[in-house]
Amino acid sequence: MGEDKQYVVKNIKEFLICYNKSFRPIEFGKKFTYNPCLHSFRDEDLNIIEIFKEAGELQSLAGAANTYKSNQVKFLSGKKAYFTDSMIKRLLKCLYNRDLSVVIKGETFTNVHIEKESMPLEFNINREDNKFILEQKNNIPVSLTSDGEFFFYEGKIYEPPVTQRDTYMPFYNRFKDEKNGCIEFYEEEKDDVASFVLPTLNKISSKVDIDMSLKNEFYVKELKAAVYFEKKSENVEALITFKYGDIEINPFNSNENKSQEGRALIRDMDKEMSIINQFNEFGFIRRDNGFEMLDEEKLLEFLVSGLEKLQQMADVYYSEEFKKISVHGNTGYKSNIRLNKDNLLEFNFGIEGVDNIELKNIFASLREKRKYHRLKNGSFVLLDSNNLLKVAEMIEYLNIKDKDISKNKILLSKYNALYIEEKLKREQMDFVDTNKKFKELVYDLKNTNELKVIVPSSLDSIMRDYQKTGFKWLKTLAKCGFGGILADEMGLGKTLQAIAFILSEVEENDIKQPTLVVCPTSVVYNWKDEIEKFAPSLNCIVISGNIRQREEQKQNIGDNDVVITSYSLIRRDLEEYKKIQFRYCFLDEAQFIKNFNSQNSAAVKSLNALGRFALTGTPIENSLTELWSIFDFIMPGYMLNHSAFSKKYEAPIVKDGNANALKELNNHVKPFILRRTKVEVAKDLPPKIEHRISVEMTEEQKKIYLAYLKDAKGELEEDVREKGFNKSKFKVLSILTRLRQICCDPSTFIENYNGGSGKMEALDEILVNSLEEGHRILIFSQFTRVLKNIASRLDTKDINYMYLDGSTKSEKRVKMVKDFNEGESQVFLISLKAGGTGINLTGADMVIHFDPWWNPAVEAQATDRAHRIGQKKTVEVIKLIARGTIEEKIFKLQQKKKEVTDSVINDETGAELFLSQMSQNDIEDLFV
Repeated sequence: MGEDKQYVVKNIKEFLICYNKSFRPIEFGKKFTYNPCLHSFRDEDLNIIEIFKEAGELQSLAGAANTYKSNQVKFLSGKKAYFTDSMIKRLLKCLYNRDLSVVIKGETFTNVHIEKESMPLEFNINREDNKFILEQKNNIPVSLTSDGEFFFYEGKIYEPPVTQRDTYMPFYNRFKDEKNGCIEFYEEEKDDVASFVLPTLNKISSKVDIDMSLKNEFYVKELKAAVYFEKKSENVEALITFKYGDIEINPFNSNENKSQEGRALIRDMDKEMSIINQFNEFGFIRRDNGFEMLDEEKLLEFLVSGLEKLQQMADVYYSEEFKKISVHGNTGYKSNIRLNKDNLLEFNFGIEGVDNIELKNIFASLREKRKYHRLKNGSFVLLDSNNLLKVAEMIEYLNIKDKDISKNKILLSKYNALYIEEKLKREQMDFVDTNKKFKELVYDLKNTNELKVIVPSSLDSIMRDYQKTGFKWLKTLAKCGFGGILADEMGLGKTLQAIAFILSEVEENDIKQPTLVVCPTSVVYNWKDEIEKFAPSLNCIVISGNIRQREEQKQNIGDNDVVITSYSLIRRDLEEYKKIQFRYCFLDEAQFIKNFNSQNSAAVKSLNALGRFALTGTPIENSLTELWSIFDFIMPGYMLNHSAFSKKYEAPIVKDGNANALKELNNHVKPFILRRTKVEVAKDLPPKIEHRISVEMTEEQKKIYLAYLKDAKGELEEDVREKGFNKSKFKVLSILTRLRQICCDPSTFIENYNGGSGKMEALDEILVNSLEEGHRILIFSQFTRVLKNIASRLDTKDINYMYLDGSTKSEKRVKMVKDFNEGESQVFLISLKAGGTGINLTGADMVIHFDPWWNPAVEAQATDRAHRIGQKKTVEVIKLIARGTIEEKIFKLQQKKKEVTDSVINDETGAELFLSQMSQNDIEDLFV
């Protein structure tokens, strides 16, 4: 070591102490003193120093274990170090690309390099009397490690390949042991020399010289191996021959190893054994002069993995029967999917060289999770083939029966087109061909926005962008003959999108076929109102009322573009509806058919319509079966029958958490469900969405209302005659209040009333959908008794709510507002008088006005409890109006006199001010 000049380390132990930062410099000469604080080593030298340190540590351990110094093992002694075998190997591997000085048996060799290559060994074999003498030319190498990993030979250190090292070591050890450095073989060992010694030497070195005097004693020819395969019954036999020139050997007959001329045959025993080991490795059994395979699975393994290796070692020949045994792997599959003229998908699948009749059993074996299937001709089909597994998975999810698999053409509903296309693309099933018509269908379905569809001009400026997208989606599905579920969140205008679609279809087609809309009773007339508002050109009829009324209405069905009725009435009049061919059928609030065993479900599924669509914000409320039931309406059979759906999807997903089944279900339903939430379309939404729902009263409620209205008219006429119009306004106010109570819920003042309330039923439906979607709701009413009835209904449904009216103390009021805004409770019931002003409830994003107030400004103030600064969501405002009642007329008068009532007034004077603006004719119209 040194700086400009190299110095010998005379005391390695002392150097290591210094190196370990003892801060005692070592003087190597006048011009160099080693100081560990000033000097450093190259990284490659540090590894060498670590080996010396290890030697020092071993010496310390040896000293601690042996107190007799005379017997201590010395690893470090002055400038010498004694290393273990592993330490020598590590040291030599650190010394590549360096000039070394090596002392071997007292002789010094300089400029020695380490080479990682075979040693250029040379051998010579000759005869002396009756012996064969093997000698190694040049010097015998010196092994630097016990296992021969490193040798010193001819001025170099070699790290030979493992094959040369392991083959040479037995010879090396013999050469070392022999006094004259030669290995002798006797005459009787001649065949062993020919068959084992010489072939082994040829593996060690390319320079093995046979003395000229021995040329005629050995027969040297290249091995030509041949294997003959024969199929015998269910088994396979193999005969092996080894041929050296003119000599043909049966490896299992030791008497065939000599030539006729008496020369010893030099056999390539390694290659012979490699071939024989191939058969042993794959489970062949020795039989007489060959091998026999009895195990079917091992035969397959050999055909897949072993035969190719064998072909690289020998010439392989097959009998005609054996040639029939083939292995069908990941290629040779052929499949075709086309959309035919009848708009059905034609599917076929086959394996090249396999009779389609066998496909049924192949897929049965696959389901049994077998590794292969044996064909009738003895061939094999590998069942771990990726392509076959992909086809099997697709066949399973398309519910193709075993009995149909072997058919040349399997007919499927075109509903499956998108699923199939996505499957082919995702799984890279390039061996499946599709026709042009199939590709065009898929393209249309996937590129809704490219479809040349024009929104009806009367709605173009009204519809938002996402609603136009929904309209185009409906048009695309209809064009392709599919159904769909429009599952937008409540308040995003599913009804408007459906109306736009119906209007477009009527404008584009001359065929007079009505579209049927089936919806809950509570929104039947709301549909009529929406159609009259957005598409007044459509002829629309509502089928409702008693049997006689419905019979009269149904006489005119053919003259209308849209027929609206309820789920309950469809059940009653089903036989008549089944006789009518509708163009389209829309189910609103389609969760009404979630129970596939219900009468609602059975009724609508038996209707005749060219196209079917469902509108629902909650296609799944409690179980996947609910989704299946809706699909069973829009596209019957697409999601299998219920038993198969449950077995294939619901049970694996719900009970087992099967991710693959869930993925497949998503792939099936995704193209036919369009759902947008308010968050997703926020940029298209105003901060507040207001809409009115016109609610039909129940039959009993309607009777009470009409009876009370008739009596009220008589009372009012008499009061006006006696007192005059102006002095009768308080009487009017009293009568109107009672009528409004009946519109809300007659049970608020009639004891033992059980005829139901249309508004309560409508509210139930709104709450189910809205709470399912995660909305938090404020419900306002003028009547505390109404709020308490709502509270009772919420209790029976286990819905958490808060309640605030005039009796609520201010401290509790403040706490409830705070708790609600922090996420407690889903519903807040509020008296319009007590909570219409002065509180901030931005935790809500939906406001329901159960009954209209005289002054719309008061309603607006109540709405602003949620729609105010700090609100981050779009607020949906719903006003429930009892159809054909005083509420509807008040609402229309509100709009008419809005400029008067826009001023903020308190609710005590709201009714009085409202009445003061009404003429006698206005008031009389209220009671018509």
